[in-house]
Amino acid sequence: MRSPKFLPLLFMLFAKEWRELMASRAYWLLLLFIGPLVGNSFITAVNLYAEASGIGGGAAALSQGLTPLDGILVPTWGAYDLAVTLLFPFVAIRLLSAEKESGAWKLALQLPANLSLSITAKVLALLAGWLLAWLPGLIAFVLWRSYGGHISWPESLNLLLGHWLRMLLSTGVAMAAAALAESAASAAIVTLSFTLGTWALDFIAAGRGGWMAEIAAFTPVAALRWFEQGMLRVSTVMVMLAIALAGFALAAIWMNSGNRLRERWSWTVAAIACVAVIAWTSAMLRGSWDASENRRNSFPRADEIALQQIHDPLRITINLAPEDPRLMDYERSILNKLKRLLPRLTTQYASQSQTGLFESAGAGGERYGEIWYELGGRKVMNRSTTEPIVLEQLYELAGAQAPVKTEEPEFPGYPLAAHPKAARWIFYALWPLAACLAWWLARKQ
Repeated sequence: MRSPKFLPLLFMLFAKEWRELMASRAYWLLLLFIGPLVGNSFITAVNLYAEASGIGGGAAALSQGLTPLDGILVPTWGAYDLAVTLLFPFVAIRLLSAEKESGAWKLALQLPANLSLSITAKVLALLAGWLLAWLPGLIAFVLWRSYGGHISWPESLNLLLGHWLRMLLSTGVAMAAAALAESAASAAIVTLSFTLGTWALDFIAAGRGGWMAEIAAFTPVAALRWFEQGMLRVSTVMVMLAIALAGFALAAIWMNSGNRLRERWSWTVAAIACVAVIAWTSAMLRGSWDASENRRNSFPRADEIALQQIHDPLRITINLAPEDPRLMDYERSILNKLKRLLPRLTTQYASQSQTGLFESAGAGGERYGEIWYELGGRKVMNRSTTEPIVLEQLYELAGAQAPVKTEEPEFPGYPLAAHPKAARWIFYALWPLAACLAWWLARKQ
């Protein structure tokens, strides 16, 4: 009986929120600036890519390392990471705080729609507005293809998914802040504090490692980095969705002026506890997909098949400091790939210092640099962080024969010495003019 009324009511609320969004100066300022921001990133990326491709007449430098994902898409869409951090939260805050400060929200609660439906309509309006702001980035895709550039759609769509989840998380935090704070200015300070807190957590975790590094892997910047590397991790997607939904739930709880303060706090604690359990459970998931065209996140296929035959728990004890370049190389080239294949893999970081520069002089410093592998009651130590040596050690430890390597097609790279034709006109002139014209038409209506 309720389903026929649900969709028309949601559509009515969405139309109202969309008109509110079109009346928001913050949103039109976002649209005005996003074009030049994306354009500057795209033009700079194309010029640097052309230099690396030998635009001056020389040979391309390391053509196998020239991928459009790293050279064009990630830096171009990096402008959206900046916008969703510093600009878009003000749009989301304004959509909620304006009604809260004017008292219009209390009148809206008297409509047949419930509170969750009103919040859903606001979220859908913000999603539609953000998709409209994606037009400059999509234009950059078209321009790159018109120059003759290559695009791998799996890794490109994976990158877009990461930016969409990043926006959803930012929207959830901004709406929760708008509901909790008394004014839009206070909500902006709360949102900025959350962003600065995640940056600080990333910085501290980089120097300490351990459990703090495990938590920092799900901050917005670190989570987006997985998508920029062509990796789709189930745990990252689930945790980002859980945090975003927590923000929407807190917004619904604190915008319900009919409940007493004690009830709101009770519901808040329950919501945070529920989301914390979901996020902790999701963080344990190991499912992932390497969407990169050059398979940068995977071992050779023969080695992957052989490693998947190891069913015993594997324990790795790493005696390297968090800031040691060898640890960074080991995690990127070996450890992260092993985590995708061995669900019963556990790691322990045994180093007691941050840099490892003076650890050799301390107690147990002679063990610095050792990496111990324990499997099936057998232990072996190796100091190497090179992929072939580590894999050979694992096969020996597991009592398995190394697979016969078959020649895999070598990634060719995609050098392209192209100029950003027409990009300056489109992003620096036509887009601002179009944004101003659209704002004038919307204001006139």
